[in-house]
Amino acid sequence: MDFSELEAFVALAGYLHFAKAAEAVHASPSALSRIIGRLEDEAGARLFERDTRRVALTPAGRTFLGFAEDTLRRRDLLRQNLDSLDGRLRGTLRVYASVTACYTILPPLVAALAQEHPELRLSVETGDPADAEAVLREGRVDLALAALPEGGVLGMDCFSVRKTPLVFVATPGLVTGDGPDWATVPLILPRRGLARERFDRWVRQRDLRIHLAAETAGNEAILALARLGQGLGLVPRIVLDNSPFAEGLEVLKPIPGLGDYDIGFVLPPWKPGADRGLRTAVHELLARVYPTPSSE
Repeated sequence: MDFSELEAFVALAGYLHFAKAAEAVHASPSALSRIIGRLEDEAGARLFERDTRRVALTPAGRTFLGFAEDTLRRRDLLRQNLDSLDGRLRGTLRVYASVTACYTILPPLVAALAQEHPELRLSVETGDPADAEAVLREGRVDLALAALPEGGVLGMDCFSVRKTPLVFVATPGLVTGDGPDWATVPLILPRRGLARERFDRWVRQRDLRIHLAAETAGNEAILALARLGQGLGLVPRIVLDNSPFAEGLEVLKPIPGLGDYDIGFVLPPWKPGADRGLRTAVHELLARVYPTPSSE
């Protein structure tokens, strides 16, 4: 088996569809089928259950997937280490960030990388900030933008970049008087993450009853539901200020006790065999590009 065959296997394991996986690795479905057959012969086990309607990994296939992904990661790491012997960074820097962070916080780092390390490629995976720590610990990325908890992320280096308050937003007229009646006003909250943890703690401390109307896995969904008049949404101010859903929403005064949303970069600890030069360069760039956290 060779690297291209392992890449084809990983593609099929991801798509579970021969035509889509074949297109991703620039092969025909029949060629991909022959590759999988050769891998199964070499592994001595059936890796996929497949018929005219479905493709699924077998237990042996799931084990083989771990081997294939680890082998490809080691190949990429070897290439990076060999390329960095001349002092120039090459390869790929894998970054995880929310969509909002991609156009509000990430651009200065991208510009610095392009200028100082033009041969280094950037791969950006977008998603819920609440997943950033898990993605880092799984080894899927080298760097993540996340909401930093008090005391940082255990075992990882954190660089605070932006502090922004957590605010409640709603359509005009939803909240009247001195403030929300927490027992009756419908709330739209993040399903998990730092903002939800802060709010839940605030509620417990005051022994409040709340009316939870909706939970979402992203801040944009919270703003969209709030704009539709579905309730009072909790989001970081930076998201509101950069969202197309902000128009027509009013912002309540920040609630004492929720604190600021501290956004920053998180790097996993260096491990033997990892590209130390890349990690050192990223450290230096973060310290130079974001010397002090900004506040709103």
